[in-house]
Amino acid sequence: MGRALERAPFLFVQLIQRFVLLQLNEAGVNSFHQKLQFMDASKSRRQFLRNTTLAAITATALPGIANARKPQAQQDCNKTTLDYYGQGPFYTAGAPEIVNNLLASENETGTRLILSGVVRTLDCTQQIPNTVIDAWHANDAGAYDTQGFNMRGITSSNAQGFYLFETILPGKYLNGSSYRPRHIHFKITPPGFSMITTQLYFEGDTDIPGDAAASLTSGTYDATERIIPITLNGDNKYEGTWDIIVDGAGITGIQDAHLNNGMIYSVAPNPFSDKLTIHYGVFKPSKVSICVFNLSGSLEATLDEQFLAPQKYFATWQPDSGLSKGIYFITLKVNDMQTHYLKAVKI
Repeated sequence: MGRALERAPFLFVQLIQRFVLLQLNEAGVNSFHQKLQFMDASKSRRQFLRNTTLAAITATALPGIANARKPQAQQDCNKTTLDYYGQGPFYTAGAPEIVNNLLASENETGTRLILSGVVRTLDCTQQIPNTVIDAWHANDAGAYDTQGFNMRGITSSNAQGFYLFETILPGKYLNGSSYRPRHIHFKITPPGFSMITTQLYFEGDTDIPGDAAASLTSGTYDATERIIPITLNGDNKYEGTWDIIVDGAGITGIQDAHLNNGMIYSVAPNPFSDKLTIHYGVFKPSKVSICVFNLSGSLEATLDEQFLAPQKYFATWQPDSGLSKGIYFITLKVNDMQTHYLKAVKI
């Protein structure tokens, strides 16, 4: 079903490398290029596939590269930290289960936000299913519902360790003489393990530097990995990804396995209506499959299950017309190990 894409000529790759290094020097970030692992004539084919992709990404991202924050999936495996403010004064026990993945109802005033991620073990080698995620936050005006359960709810990671819910961006409120940055509270409980209580923040919030909790960059309450980027999608909703790393018992997976085994480059169009094209790469001879899971973790489809050589490929998923609208996780499995995933929205 999938077909190998043609490899770019070697000379073209050398030109890309030279261009990237020249631009980095002009941008005043000479030290950064030492971290890039460019291909030379003796590198393996696996290195070729990884490095040409890196060169292309770097070339398109040069204007902001000096201040760019590394995507969370490529950062070191750091345990999700506690928040300095703990649960805060507005927690209410006994919140209901989130219905239809909506923490905030569809008619709730505010800017829509879709938050998703994977719950991982402390060494990031496995995903943790059935982790209870209790979330709550202020409304668009910065007020908490202290009488009921508006913007309060409980969800769980699915059978593959994924979680997702839709809400709104929380409003800000005064904390003494300054505003607290936008944040979502969490109590996270893996099956049979201790609960952690923390808060999630958003990149670009101008109140983070002055906040006693969100500004911490080291120690027990280090908030660095809990400040995430959000981007606007095609439905005019913001999306953010936050992988939760906690003590727990998991299922097969591995930290940053895509760096050595293979990865999904893109899924398009996204959102899609009837057909989805999945571009991916394999970095070493392996048994490979593309799997599609729904939000509950149930398998919807398996594509291109075969032994593949190191190369770039694409597969096409054309699901039955009765497939429900919503979000699906497209995963790459290499030698029966889930190495990488992207989300796709069926409309």
